[in-house]
Amino acid sequence: MTNPANPNAAAEPVLEWAGYEIVVAVCGGIAAYKVATVVSGLVQQGAGVTVVMTSAAQRFVTPLTFESLTARQVFTGLWDESEKHDPQHLTLTEAADLFIVAPATANMIGKIAHGLADDLVSTMVMSAACPVLLAPAMNTRMWNNPIVEENLGSLKRLGYLEVPPEEGWLACRTVGAGRMAEPETILESARVVLDTPPKKGR
Repeated sequence: MTNPANPNAAAEPVLEWAGYEIVVAVCGGIAAYKVATVVSGLVQQGAGVTVVMTSAAQRFVTPLTFESLTARQVFTGLWDESEKHDPQHLTLTEAADLFIVAPATANMIGKIAHGLADDLVSTMVMSAACPVLLAPAMNTRMWNNPIVEENLGSLKRLGYLEVPPEEGWLACRTVGAGRMAEPETILESARVVLDTPPKKGR
């Protein structure tokens, strides 16, 4: 948008998702490094982003990476202290317009499908009051396992959303399906979701 007081000034960027609140849950998988690009893309469009991580995810990417990108505290456990004195961080899901789980591992998909809430991420997913977008990532044999297929199918029937994985080079040094969708694809899926409902209370 051009500044009428100074036509020669650089146009101000249009922040497409200003006012939106998004929770990004990072699970344990090599694809966790790609989530940094997803988070950066959300922030650059003006969204407020809070990152939560499983203990396994922290073996691949440090919380400091996401704190630097979001300028917010990263939550890693159920009993982390927060400014709102909410040790289980349920208020984060109340305010969220979108909850992204990436990479969504076979373990986390199974937990959610069976209503298990034994860590921070699964507990927050259980309490989510907004669309939940899953970006699966795993070995091809795991991806093709009927149990994983059934779990994911159950979640989709319940209204959970999915960004399907792609075929490509995997960390196990094979080529096949199960590679997490590229950050640009996840961001486009997020755009579709955010363009549908109104922002919460804003």
